[in-house]
Amino acid sequence: MSNKKRVLILGSGFGGLYAARCLEKSARRRDDLEVILVNRENFFLFTPMLHEVAASDLDLTNIVSPVRQLLKRVKFFQGEAEAIDLPNKRVTVSHGFDRHTHDLGYDHLIIALGAITNFFNLPGLAERALTVKTLGDAIYLRNRLIQLLEEADTECAAGNREPLLTFVVAGGGFAGVETIAGIHDFVCEILPFYPHVGPKLVRAVLVHPGKFILPELGEELGRYAQTKLSERGVEIRGSSKVTSVTDEGVKLSDGEFIRTNTLIWTAGTSPNPLLETLPCKKERGRICVNEFLEVPEFPGVWALGDAALIPDRTTGQHCPPTAQHALREGRVVAHNVLTKLYGGQKKPFAFGGLGQLAAIGRRTGVAKIFGFKFSGFVAWWMWRTIYLSKLPRFEKKLRVALDWTLDLFFSKDMVQFTTVRAPTVSSTEASPAEATRPVGENRGEAFCRVVDRDEKKR
Repeated sequence: MSNKKRVLILGSGFGGLYAARCLEKSARRRDDLEVILVNRENFFLFTPMLHEVAASDLDLTNIVSPVRQLLKRVKFFQGEAEAIDLPNKRVTVSHGFDRHTHDLGYDHLIIALGAITNFFNLPGLAERALTVKTLGDAIYLRNRLIQLLEEADTECAAGNREPLLTFVVAGGGFAGVETIAGIHDFVCEILPFYPHVGPKLVRAVLVHPGKFILPELGEELGRYAQTKLSERGVEIRGSSKVTSVTDEGVKLSDGEFIRTNTLIWTAGTSPNPLLETLPCKKERGRICVNEFLEVPEFPGVWALGDAALIPDRTTGQHCPPTAQHALREGRVVAHNVLTKLYGGQKKPFAFGGLGQLAAIGRRTGVAKIFGFKFSGFVAWWMWRTIYLSKLPRFEKKLRVALDWTLDLFFSKDMVQFTTVRAPTVSSTEASPAEATRPVGENRGEAFCRVVDRDEKKR
């Protein structure tokens, strides 16, 4: 049995990945430390740029980085956590095509499982709404937009173009605003390739329960973003919510019914359901931790990001579940785990945030950095510069920068990324040539046999 001290990390989002990267530096110098990262996908997804993949601004592979390339000394286990036994310090992980399970023991456990979409039990939402949480979501949305335009351009769809060309996004936060801005620009730019679809037929609607969008940035920047989107033809439905979805369209809380085939839901998330099974204090589904990000009831168990409710020492409230907080939480957790293992002074988490930014399309953005407000091209340039600097690996930075540069000179790519297998046939009747072939012989074998026979004749 190994005498190594094992640190097990669940999740490779911003928090989990940065914790692993910091622990890796110590793993290089210590032979008695084993770090294992468990995640369902074998890559790290840079979620702030997800809407740019959906809007065809970036190639889909440029915002993902393989975990095995990011971490050299940390062991990676591609699987999904099924159960966490805190008293016995074991995690059950499933993987493989047959979803068999393994029990992984640990000395320290870092829970960074993130959040999932919450549909709040609204009628028809789970069955019909699209989301923008994963790389697959972005690819599916992009394919869906192109397919809707292809369908709307046909003559047989002349009487049904309204729902085909109406796009509704629920949620006026960062994800919703950036998504509707991106897809609206994408659709409008490729419209000239669809002669039967005019700009007046396209309708984009953003539904938000507040009086103005982007409330995190304040009223001034929120209303600026709202005005810019409205000028481009995006309808902003403030003080309204989606109440139900049917095959015919979306019903709003103000009584309006919008005929549409596309609803994109960005209006709610919840912590990973696995957290509900843990015997520790939770609030709104998130694990309550102390200022060191440790679960008080179970020493050696740590939580961060969307999975944790972290006290903010400066405001007396709780830290927001943002990427800039999560990556710094990962570094603090790594430091505190090492002090528990090898001695030292634990470090409390303290971070007030640098600011927030949002891209609202057409090289325009809004930003609030260190209390200073920016809008227009300057804010958009800041958005791209800051997020490009945070993207892991120089190779990915270079590819994204190249994509953005080429976007200045070329139109957006409108090819669908389909995963449908090529058509095949399984016929019971063989052709004359097939009938004379010996059983089990393929074309390659037959060709080699003919060549060998010709060589012998020579």
